[in-house]
Amino acid sequence: SVYEPLDVPRRPHVLLPEAFYPLAYPAMFLSRQLEARLLDLFRKGYVKGTVTSSAGNEATAVGAAMPLQPNVDTVALLHRDFIAHLLMGATPYQLVCQYLANAESPTHGREGNVHHGDAAHRRMPMMSHLGRMLSVAVGGAWAARRNGEDAVGLAVIGDGGSSTGEFHEAINLAAVRRVPVLFLVQNNHYSFSTPTELQFRCKHLSDRAAGYGIAGKTIDGTDPWEVYTTVHQALTLMQADPEPMILECQALRLHGHAAYDKGDYVPREKLDAWWQRDPLPATRQRLLDISGYSERDVAELEAEIEATIDETIRKALPVARPEPNRQVWTAYSSNARSQVAPFTAPKAKNGDAVRLALHYILEHNERAFLAGQDVGTYGSAFKTCKGLLERFGPERVLDMPICEGATVGFALGASQVGAEPILEFQFADFSTEATTQIGLNAGTWFFRAGRPAPILMRLPCGGGLTMGPFHSGEFEGLWSCFPGLKLLYPATPQETFEALLAGFYDRNPCLVLEHKLLYWSQGGSIDFDGNLADLWRPRRYTEGDKLTVVALGAMIRDVLTAAEEMGGGIEVWNPFVLRPLNLDPIRQSLSKTGRLLVVQECSPSAGIGHRLLGQLCCEARTSLKCAPELVAAPDVPVPFAPELESYYRPNPGKIVAAMRRLINI
Repeated sequence: SVYEPLDVPRRPHVLLPEAFYPLAYPAMFLSRQLEARLLDLFRKGYVKGTVTSSAGNEATAVGAAMPLQPNVDTVALLHRDFIAHLLMGATPYQLVCQYLANAESPTHGREGNVHHGDAAHRRMPMMSHLGRMLSVAVGGAWAARRNGEDAVGLAVIGDGGSSTGEFHEAINLAAVRRVPVLFLVQNNHYSFSTPTELQFRCKHLSDRAAGYGIAGKTIDGTDPWEVYTTVHQALTLMQADPEPMILECQALRLHGHAAYDKGDYVPREKLDAWWQRDPLPATRQRLLDISGYSERDVAELEAEIEATIDETIRKALPVARPEPNRQVWTAYSSNARSQVAPFTAPKAKNGDAVRLALHYILEHNERAFLAGQDVGTYGSAFKTCKGLLERFGPERVLDMPICEGATVGFALGASQVGAEPILEFQFADFSTEATTQIGLNAGTWFFRAGRPAPILMRLPCGGGLTMGPFHSGEFEGLWSCFPGLKLLYPATPQETFEALLAGFYDRNPCLVLEHKLLYWSQGGSIDFDGNLADLWRPRRYTEGDKLTVVALGAMIRDVLTAAEEMGGGIEVWNPFVLRPLNLDPIRQSLSKTGRLLVVQECSPSAGIGHRLLGQLCCEARTSLKCAPELVAAPDVPVPFAPELESYYRPNPGKIVAAMRRLINI
């Protein structure tokens, strides 16, 4: 049916060959013919973007997907797994509408037309950054098993994608955590135009499994029965002993990388030899040989499939184009909680506030877990996680390998299967290792997949502790550039506690910047009334009518010192929420004072100071009494030597000088 996914018996049921081929061949034929029709629609201008061909790869995709349980097992498929999507829950109509990017596209025309997926049913949306989807499948399978489900994962990658760093990170993480994921490598001999001899030196890609302490195997990916039985055996072993495996399938790519690629870099004689091994006619012959089908039976079956394809395209082509004014133009999910239990602590430092907030979250939310480097026995690099492992155990406080990208992908996958992750980066600087996963995968998830991606990420940041260029950055400028992310930067214990709870209970990826210099130097009480909705606002520390000062992180402390020296009249603000910015209260302050100073610790190009100046002044330009100023560090990395770092970071003296200039103009 146009509107129904393919239905086949799933694990633990095992098909015999005479029952397997009547299911496998029609699926492979449907894939080949439907993609051929899509290519024709592309050439006629109905399909934009491109069309990819699974020709030569159908046997691998069918054999791998048939044993899996839709809506239970977590899968990460690629653009040449067309038939696997149909076997895992997609319908022909959905895939065609996705290709056409019409109004009934499953992603509403937002996602690329060869990027199929359905996160709600654990078929994770594809990502073009190869290797990054593998850890998402690991996290999803881990979370499902943690929930007590009989679930496994399938993570597909090509021979070229196996060269990426996150290929290693994901497999190593799965091996360490004993997550039953089958890492299936489709080796079709070319990564776009680059042959495998320029990608790797080992004889088989499955040989790499030994380095992870897991099993690996290479098989003929053009034989659907061999793929099916091997995958079934692997999944059965995983149920008894949850451990990942690498399965390399030697497949073929009978056409170019995509519709725009003629593939003329493949030698003619090699391509001719590949066509002689085309799995589609070989599987058709096996159907005739062992399943009791006659030539007439197969011809009628093929005619029925052709009719289904005709009907699918006939229904999809007239569908209207997506209308921009009917789209919801937001990258954010809005279903956050508004009220939780209150909490008080009469005396705490910022570091205590972190630990208390994490304890609160883990205590009140059984699905929450904390992951990061050295967060367990050691209690994290700055001891903000001390005691959590002893209280909540190793299944909820996870010491992770050094693999920031895979850790974020793991958390993203887990978030789609009911888990609620909290990640600590040892330093904010190390979050750049996961830029793709945070900004381009998690950040775009709601827009692309229509599903919330609740992940709380903690970033110990900032200078002042003589840690040098690789341990002293803030990076609020970087992370504020990605739609779909939320970014909070607290300064006091109260704000720190509130930021972590706000970020956790929000249903979007949230990054909380925690300035390291304030961990054990900034003290105060915590009095949280449980109202989450009221937390997403700027914070005002002093009132005045002479000058509005906006400061970030540890600079707030120095600004307050400078304001006290000035003797009053200075209104000091912390935006607190750096993404999405809510500057209305600060605009009101600026309309009163007519003067604006922004103070940030990092350099002008690294922070958001210029953005704050621009956005605040655009609406307040008629009330400005003078040009605003930015106090920031020199435009260089954070230096190491104490004398250099002290000069680099803005201090109360520099801030007072700027205040006086603005007030006296």
